[in-house]
Amino acid sequence: MYLAHSLQHPIRQSATPHESQSMARRLRPITVPSIERLRRRTNAASNSLFTSRALKINASLTRPLTISDVNNSANCPKLRVAYQGVPGAHSEAAAGKAYPNCEAVPCEFFETAFEAVEARLVDCAVLPIENSLGGSIHRNYDLLLRHNLHIVGEVQHAVRHCLLALPGVNFEEINRVLSHPQALAQCEHTLTKLFTNKVLVREAVDDTAGAAQYIAINNLRDAAAIASSRAADLYGLNILASDIQDDQDNVTRFLMLAREPIIPRSGKQFKTSIVFSLEEGPGVLFKALAVFAMRGINLTKIESRPSKKRPLRICDDGNGRSKYFDYLFYVDFEASMADSNSSNALNHLKEFATFLRVLGSYPMDVNQP
Repeated sequence: MYLAHSLQHPIRQSATPHESQSMARRLRPITVPSIERLRRRTNAASNSLFTSRALKINASLTRPLTISDVNNSANCPKLRVAYQGVPGAHSEAAAGKAYPNCEAVPCEFFETAFEAVEARLVDCAVLPIENSLGGSIHRNYDLLLRHNLHIVGEVQHAVRHCLLALPGVNFEEINRVLSHPQALAQCEHTLTKLFTNKVLVREAVDDTAGAAQYIAINNLRDAAAIASSRAADLYGLNILASDIQDDQDNVTRFLMLAREPIIPRSGKQFKTSIVFSLEEGPGVLFKALAVFAMRGINLTKIESRPSKKRPLRICDDGNGRSKYFDYLFYVDFEASMADSNSSNALNHLKEFATFLRVLGSYPMDVNQP
């Protein structure tokens, strides 16, 4: 971590408050009403220019994606990739890392990004699924099951938080800090050290870059935002402190989602994601996990989520009728569906699972975040 006033080079020139507000207003994400308007526009015969452009963009998605499609995305016509948040969000950086030279399209909510892909307003989406400090993003696990998109890849992005404020604002003027709840939690100890002589109010907002945008639009001189350095550039804010996360190993794993699955291959480092449910009974989960262990398949993630369709299950356990919470189990394992070992494991699981769905079989991200 370093502070702006201790830098060896001068602070760059920032935009004026008026310029910050105008820039912030131009950068608007896709909202749910926008989805409906764009869907109607796409279906309107009068708008042939938009329709032809959409057909050109989506021509490569009329067949299942292959590994070469994913790896050579930089050489294809510019893809439209949805992410949640506003420009300057860490998700935008992850989208650019997953699909270099893409057109990153901001969406208001996670669900908006799913719907934008399904409505063919964008080609694919890049959304967070877990963080090394904050854990799983449960909302996206639920949306994976609700929608019919396929996981076609993953990307790990190192999160670097900065403390941002309007030009000319110093530490003494700041009384509150705005950011996403996870970002606030990830910087808690550093914030305490930076503001030792005052009670600093923490205010949670929807996303990190949104906090920076809000400060710029409303010209808040008593507030700072925890966001990325790119958010500072976009909204004309100064960086008061960089790398303020308490743990430097702060990595978020993002999933790349598309309408069509990729064709899995054997002999490469692949990961497969599934979701399944089981009957209630002693040792049933152990039996489910054993189908992988007996075949030497490594599990990298297991997550349980309550079933939204049947949250309670009533069973006769011999002592009368009992109520149990009904759960879905999300599992990631290191193998390709092209390997017979994986297919045999899932066929074995099908014998006693009440529900099973493969969410995707895709290349692992083996690069450093």
